Amino acid sequence: MKASIITVGDEILIGQIVDSNSAYIAEQLNSIGVRIVEMQSVGDERKAIMDALEQASNRADILCITGGLGPTNDDITKEALAEYTHATGWRIDEPSLEIIRQITGQRGLPMNKQNRDQALVPANCKTLLNQIGTAPGMWFDYRCKIIISLPGVPFEMQAMMKDVVQRLQTSLHLPPIFHRTITTFGMPESLLAEKIADWEHALPSCIRLAYLPNPLTGVRLRLSVYNPDTTTEVLVAKAISDLHAILGNVIYGEGDDTLVSIVGQLLRQRNASVAVAESCTGGRIASLLTSVAGSSDYFKGGVVAYDNAVKTDILQVYASDILVHGAVSLPVAEQMAEGVRRLLKTDYAVATSGVAGPCGGSAQKPVGTVCIAIATPQAITSQRWQFTNDRLRNIDRSAATALNMLRLSIK
Repeated sequence: MKASIITVGDEILIGQIVDSNSAYIAEQLNSIGVRIVEMQSVGDERKAIMDALEQASNRADILCITGGLGPTNDDITKEALAEYTHATGWRIDEPSLEIIRQITGQRGLPMNKQNRDQALVPANCKTLLNQIGTAPGMWFDYRCKIIISLPGVPFEMQAMMKDVVQRLQTSLHLPPIFHRTITTFGMPESLLAEKIADWEHALPSCIRLAYLPNPLTGVRLRLSVYNPDTTTEVLVAKAISDLHAILGNVIYGEGDDTLVSIVGQLLRQRNASVAVAESCTGGRIASLLTSVAGSSDYFKGGVVAYDNAVKTDILQVYASDILVHGAVSLPVAEQMAEGVRRLLKTDYAVATSGVAGPCGGSAQKPVGTVCIAIATPQAITSQRWQFTNDRLRNIDRSAATALNMLRLSIK
């Protein structure tokens, strides 16, 4: 099966937001064997949306469109779909209306006409319930094509894609696919490919390998078998066992595991706690740690020590070491880690200090220089890293690398 992805919104075309929806939808559809043949973005114009649908229908079996389902006048995707599919009327979807009532009530907002109209859908569509937002999705069977309309809000769309994937598998009788995904961190994609080249070439012909890189979670290696049989699980398990022998601690988990979730598991297993002292990452590590439900079991808190006075007064970093080595240095990062571990009385602590950019670098410490330290009950370890000249990427990469260093220290 082939699919086309269409994103709607002037904000995408003017660069106000980055289209992350297409990548997520493509990954989800690909996981069930649907091939993406094109992605396109159009503005908030009815003709542009209808032209995009017509063009996509000539190339794909499934048309997945996101955006333009909000309560304002520029949200016209629903009207365009009604016209395109020759809907004969409209209906209020009562389950969606009840969700809208609950959400507006929880927010202390009045239930106005704009809210109510979001539950108004073309009569010829099947409704996809949006349990966490006010815009329901829609499913059309039209001219031997499946048209799926989802909200543009990423977390709403992602939650609804699970239902979409299940419906597609059921309605299209797609052949089964067996997936296992191995999560890695600490080795760039190119080096990883080189390291496992012989292993990859030796894979049975029925196993397909995909590289899925992400700056925060590392490179995921997805092994897929289409039309699996009774030998599939054994073959894949053998391949993964061989992969562990090659990569060792570069592998940190499987499936949906992330560095944050694995660190949390390790800390909880040991009944241990962690604190953070962040300079260049500005609280990013704390934010990632607390994004996991139940993180209060092991995360105590942190200090964003951006100014040197915070490093010296609160974390007890020696001012003389800052003067001699600079704030971005291993001795300072080590003292920050031990300082916050002692201050918050935790078993482990993470500290970062670096030059995030785009300014502030020098010949000795260019932009992207980051020092990370881990304090444990037994010792303090630290390492200097050199990342890119992009500020946001440096922050994310530093946070992820710090979490990986913590993972290895705990293990």
